[in-house]
Amino acid sequence: MTFSLATRLAAEFFGTAIMIILGNGSVADVELKGTKGTKSGWITISVGYGFAVMIPALMFGSVSGNHINPAFTLGLAFAGAFPWHEVLPYIAAQLIGAAVGQLVVWICFKPHYDMTENSDAILGTFSTSDATGNKLNGFVNEFFGTFTLVFGALAITHSPIFEHGNQGAGFIGIGLLVMVIVTSFGGPTGPALNPARDIAPRLVHQFLPIPHKGSSQWDYSWIPVVAPILAGICGALLYKAIFGL
Repeated sequence: MTFSLATRLAAEFFGTAIMIILGNGSVADVELKGTKGTKSGWITISVGYGFAVMIPALMFGSVSGNHINPAFTLGLAFAGAFPWHEVLPYIAAQLIGAAVGQLVVWICFKPHYDMTENSDAILGTFSTSDATGNKLNGFVNEFFGTFTLVFGALAITHSPIFEHGNQGAGFIGIGLLVMVIVTSFGGPTGPALNPARDIAPRLVHQFLPIPHKGSSQWDYSWIPVVAPILAGICGALLYKAIFGL
């Protein structure tokens, strides 16, 4: 079934918002002071973000393709698998959805934001940073993490299982892929793997009145935007060159 552009944009908006609510919600549960999940560990975040991608995929994958990631949208466009005139509307819907999703996280965790004094922990519930303050390392980590995501997602969605009508299994596979990438690549940067997941919540962080929130670290913000976009383009083009799209 073919859906109108407006319907597909609504799916991208809600899909990205749900991803942020579930994903950054799991980060907030671990990092903020006084929650019942405080210090429950990185596995909580990995599982949270895996399902945060899986659930929107199951909900909206057959509607919009569930890009929920500008790096994926641009990668497909450069590979000739997505129309260029729909790129900006898709990215706009993703960015707005990410911002709205982050506002929901803040509202739900507001008492815990107010009592948390660690500015790095607060920022980590919005956006990413390199654990060692090394921008080169952050760029490398974000590039290869996103490359693995885009290349792997294309392989899953073009596998015989997916193409023979079992799309649900494919969407579950993508969620598991995100889960293991966050587990494997998560330590150095977060990771973002998605410009919308980082830049829109970072902008929300900039303007929200959160005690002890500290800097939004705009000097680092270009890395989780540029590295995933380049990786998405490279991953899509390499997959197309080898396997076709």
